[in-house]
Amino acid sequence: MSLALALSRQGLKVALEVQSPAPKPAPDVRAYALNVRSVDLLKTLKVWDALPSDARTVVNDMRIEGDQAGSHLGFSAFEQGVEALAWIVDAAALESVLSHAVQFAPHIHCVDRTVPASLLAVADGRDSISREALGVRNEVHPYGHFGVAARLVADRAHAGVARQWFRSPDIVALLPFDRPQPDCSYGLVWSAPDARARELMDMEAGLFENALMEATHGAVGGLKLSSERVAWPLRLARAHPVCGPGWVLLGDAAHAVHPLAGQGLNLGLADVECLARVIQSREPFRQLGDEKLLRRYARERWWPTRAMGELTNGLLHLFSSNHPALKVLRNQGLNVVHSLSPLKKALTARALHS
Repeated sequence: MSLALALSRQGLKVALEVQSPAPKPAPDVRAYALNVRSVDLLKTLKVWDALPSDARTVVNDMRIEGDQAGSHLGFSAFEQGVEALAWIVDAAALESVLSHAVQFAPHIHCVDRTVPASLLAVADGRDSISREALGVRNEVHPYGHFGVAARLVADRAHAGVARQWFRSPDIVALLPFDRPQPDCSYGLVWSAPDARARELMDMEAGLFENALMEATHGAVGGLKLSSERVAWPLRLARAHPVCGPGWVLLGDAAHAVHPLAGQGLNLGLADVECLARVIQSREPFRQLGDEKLLRRYARERWWPTRAMGELTNGLLHLFSSNHPALKVLRNQGLNVVHSLSPLKKALTARALHS
């Protein structure tokens, strides 16, 4: 939808293939951590300000705890000289405002099947049927972990602080949110090995909340479930190639990364911004589906997506290892990075603009 809106703004005629949504057994509990580049794109598309105020929450600080007492890493928007480290956005609300914008955008026609076009942009997710039909190789590395997500309400205000605990082998992330209760809600993403994830999904609510208290050491106070829990398998994936004559891949159809850095949707929206810019700056004689044109997009996006995949993959394996030397290294590493302001500033800049 974002790409359709971006291309429509260039006066291009866009056919947006809309699939019938699968029935959802429970409310959508997904929450996205969006960086400044993603927010700037959504502002350009005139959808950011249409989000309800309680559907987007600013992250002022982030605190990361290692699996050894005293190991930590902190980031502050104030110290880094930025407006915010991220914004946590309700997934269902974002999809709703994008859908509304599409309905009223000029040049966009919603269709229920693929129609002839100069360019086929494939953005139908990590299990893309269109990618498979094109015969594109998708290199998949399952992690043997599931992501468990839910909405929580705390008995203390979150103060715009995002938190993460690397617990070897699982990772717990709490994203500050204002739904369902303003100032006291969180989006949970708990990455755990398959067996542990199944245990977490099967626990009664009270036992799950106790497990949360133990995992977070009570740092945010008491936590109560305010939604159902959902889980999905985690993996690293890269499609190759990401473009060809008359077609191009974007988002999860092109790449999938571990959610520990919260960069999945950011990478996809950066794909959108890049492809729209490449198309807008094309030579007058060049067609939309010209492979040479699409390779400009592929070259520009290769390094950011590859680097983020390697970074998240490396961090996951580093913090899931039980090797004593690696345990010392990773925990001391958090403290070292915490003490080096220039390095933290560089890491913040990368996260904000990937």
